[in-house]
Amino acid sequence: MLRILFALAALPLAAQVKIPENLIHDANVEYSRVGGPLQMDIVRPRDNAPQHPTVLAIHGGGFRAGKRESYLPLCIKLAQRGYTCATMTYRLSPRNQFPAPVEDAKAAVRFLRANAAKYGVDPINLGVTGGSAGGHLALMLGVTPGVMEFEGSGPNQQFSSSVKCVVSYYGPTDFTKSYGKSVDAAEVLPMFLGGDLEHARKAHLKASPLYWVSPSSAPVLAIHGTVDRYVEFNQSVWLVDKLKASGVEAEVVAIEGSDHGFKGKDAERAEGLLMAYFDKMLKPAPERNLLIVDHGPGGEVISMMWPSARVLWKVPNAHSHDAQPLPGGHVLYTTGSEHKVIEMDRDQKKVWEFSTGLDHPLSAQRLANGNTLIGDARGGKVIEVDPKGNEVWKYATADIANMRMRNSRRTAEGTTLIAVEADAKLIEVDKAGNIVWSWKAPETPTRRLYQGQRLANGNTIMSLSDPGEVVEVDKAGKIVRSIGGLKSDIRFGWASGVAILPEGGLIINDYTGRRIIEVDKQGKLIHEWRTGARTIASIALVD
Repeated sequence: MLRILFALAALPLAAQVKIPENLIHDANVEYSRVGGPLQMDIVRPRDNAPQHPTVLAIHGGGFRAGKRESYLPLCIKLAQRGYTCATMTYRLSPRNQFPAPVEDAKAAVRFLRANAAKYGVDPINLGVTGGSAGGHLALMLGVTPGVMEFEGSGPNQQFSSSVKCVVSYYGPTDFTKSYGKSVDAAEVLPMFLGGDLEHARKAHLKASPLYWVSPSSAPVLAIHGTVDRYVEFNQSVWLVDKLKASGVEAEVVAIEGSDHGFKGKDAERAEGLLMAYFDKMLKPAPERNLLIVDHGPGGEVISMMWPSARVLWKVPNAHSHDAQPLPGGHVLYTTGSEHKVIEMDRDQKKVWEFSTGLDHPLSAQRLANGNTLIGDARGGKVIEVDPKGNEVWKYATADIANMRMRNSRRTAEGTTLIAVEADAKLIEVDKAGNIVWSWKAPETPTRRLYQGQRLANGNTIMSLSDPGEVVEVDKAGKIVRSIGGLKSDIRFGWASGVAILPEGGLIINDYTGRRIIEVDKQGKLIHEWRTGARTIASIALVD
């Protein structure tokens, strides 16, 4: 199963590995002294970037042999592709048994995070790969995030040992099923686990990644030959099936007719799969800046990056509902219970305020002409005021009073969309105060309508509750796109805020479900963030 050294199992190792001049090679870097010293080699681009997506590569060799230098050729290729890549030494059997090498792998990840600035490590986009025994250790990193018994006593304990994703070359996943299916399991496993299956069953179970799978596991790409004599192909299938059943992204790629230790075209294909997977998982698209409005316990307007949910700043808003990004880093927001609409600058200092005659403003929009559109839900009016606070337009009716309405937005045509939440209805009002278009959600009266936004194609995006749904409706009132609703793919408690992305996708807030999701133009889920205690009312994309 595991006797072949990874030098044979993955990439051929030259006697001397030449490092290209555009790369930096830090050799013999000590990452732990537990049972050591233990060292790693780190290869990275010679550029001015503060950090690069990072890969830790773990050699194979049956847990009793192998050298980290066998992975230098792969590290060079990854560094040429823009990565920081480290290859590590770990404690070997029979002197050191499980869980020693798992502890070493975790110590290596912690070291990389602790020294991120020094070695150009991206502490978030950090993945791991390995072959055979190294594949096993990579998988153990992936399926045991936060499992303290495997952290060991090495340094940098304040840093996480979790990884974002795993690429495993024929890593074993269930040692209890290795005997009789591998040509050397009976020789290798007792040395690593302290006995055979009869005398060390508990160790066989605890050392098997299959039995640690949970929804918190990292995504996995398992690459495996179909006629592997050392690690049965099904070992990867079992793990991937269990990961998928736990809701974790996972895939097994079969290399047809290949044995343990890919060669020639099989090795090239496997390496191409590895590169593409790490590019996908560790080189995410640039983050977007969102404004989110916490109507719940926090009572804040929050600037955050999406999809990482990294908070940039936050200001109190008296548990109100709406915020709009303005040019130059300014923000316009409501403080409903305080009867105000406020504009602040990029330093969160107030530069404009309007409160005259407002009872409970829930929405505010700065218009292209410099005026401000304000929706007063308790007062039952939508007004437009100039920068000096003079009212220049007003629509008022009992139909939108007493908190019956929510969001209001001016369209490019100069009309105003008003969400009459209580009736699950959107009305479009012209400058003369006439209703020129309206749409009422089906399955009323239990449904509520939070917001309407006019698209460039003339259609209108609206968000609903009971069931939570985002719909795109054409001028004839026909629903041409639906996300959520009664379909089983994505379900919302109450869809409220919606940010429209330039490429046609949407970022949608589930108010009562306490999550924000991003979907592409076809409605496929791209990202999800659970908001915890925050109860988000509105969201807006910062240009």
